[in-house]
Amino acid sequence: MKDKILMTGNEAMAEAAIQAGCRFYAGYPITPQNEIPAYFSRRMPEVKGIFIQAESEIAAINMVFGAATTGARAMTTSSSPGISLKQEGISYLAGCQLPAVIVNVMRAGPGLGDIKPAQSDYFQAVKGGGHGDYHLIVLAPSTVQESFDLTMLAFDLADKYRNPAMILADGMLGQMMEPLNTDYTDKKKQITQIKKSWALTGAKNRAPNIIRSLFLGEGKVEALNKELQEKYKKIEAQEQRFEVMHLEDSSIILVAYGTMARLCKQIVRDLRLKGKKIGLVRPISLWPFPKKVFTKLLTLNSKLRTILVVEMSYGQMVEDVRLAVNGKYPVHFFGRAGGGIPTEEEILKQIGRLR
Repeated sequence: MKDKILMTGNEAMAEAAIQAGCRFYAGYPITPQNEIPAYFSRRMPEVKGIFIQAESEIAAINMVFGAATTGARAMTTSSSPGISLKQEGISYLAGCQLPAVIVNVMRAGPGLGDIKPAQSDYFQAVKGGGHGDYHLIVLAPSTVQESFDLTMLAFDLADKYRNPAMILADGMLGQMMEPLNTDYTDKKKQITQIKKSWALTGAKNRAPNIIRSLFLGEGKVEALNKELQEKYKKIEAQEQRFEVMHLEDSSIILVAYGTMARLCKQIVRDLRLKGKKIGLVRPISLWPFPKKVFTKLLTLNSKLRTILVVEMSYGQMVEDVRLAVNGKYPVHFFGRAGGGIPTEEEILKQIGRLR
């Protein structure tokens, strides 16, 4: 294994994409993700890939659509308002069953908001931000290493299921710098073996492929939707990812993702040293949401009294937690938004109120 290097979360996601075989990137500048296109502009020529600074976010996502139809591993990145502009193209990717990776380094909103970090794009990411009944595979890293690892995974899952995947990060994670292991030589060898028989590569010695999401015949779009729903059921069954701490004996469980999970992890460690029975569930896949870990809670822990969800929003993931718990436990919420970051003291105060 190579020595670790220091990288920001943004740079880690870009380098991971290149090591995953991404050879097409199109994006448009917006803070706090600008280190990603800057990194691609330097690295893509080194690997004989294509970097395009598009004229707009809308142009960028449609360029990715075009590259994805050829079977190329393609990527775009942006931050909250820019992702909003890409939503029609993302829906087209889902409707055409095209693999691509989209990174959202979230910032405060609504509107143009501020460049400070937030987690208020959760609904947009996991509920299908564009038109139609579709899902993205959504992964939420909490460290720079995970930013790298989950970006690699996102490309694999996108190809496996022919479905766009999103990395949901935030401005804090994108800008922070941590030691990183980028040695994925063996994995790169595996990636080159993926075959995409559906791709538009020229119809020499085979029937032509057709990629489209427009079907005007009676019942044809409904048939497409049924096919998509069957695929989503498979993804839900096979791709739920999560991390847990001390589920068996905790009276209070914290639930948080991304950078908020980092804070909650330390709170759990500190309170455990003081003899407090507290645990953590960290969803890593936001869609599919890890319902099974909450189902397990119902049978695993007879001492659990309550759940506290912590987010940099005014309450979005908390709705999925409540659905997963299905009324078996009270689910409380604490959050800040608009660039406000919950502090350890504030969370401890909320925990104190639940005792």
